Amino acid sequence: MEEGSYIKILVVDDDEQILSYLKKVLQLASYEVILATNGKQALRLAKEHIPNLIILDINLPDVRGEEIKRLLSQDNLTSQIPIIYLTGIISKEEAQVIQRFTKQALVLAKPVVRSELITAINQLLI
Repeated sequence: MEEGSYIKILVVDDDEQILSYLKKVLQLASYEVILATNGKQALRLAKEHIPNLIILDINLPDVRGEEIKRLLSQDNLTSQIPIIYLTGIISKEEAQVIQRFTKQALVLAKPVVRSELITAINQLLI
């Protein structure tokens, strides 16, 4: 899929600097960007906007990333949204959880560079 508008991406992270960086990178690639700073907000915005893709921090203060994925997968409106997990630390436990969702999820480590992010987005959306 080409970079461009008409593609909505929900970015979920509790770090304002990371959100700002990702918003800038994605907008420069002509994606429509929706931001959430916590899990509850992410769930609400995902159901409200039905994004084409979600970039999701695993360690959020209120709801863990894999729980957000589980809840989204139970709703017909959001069950098919692919996810890119973005995390600073990947433990064995997190890797095991992510393995369960490999059909619709990728994992990127922070800090992520533009080319790596755009490649991952294209991989999930093609």
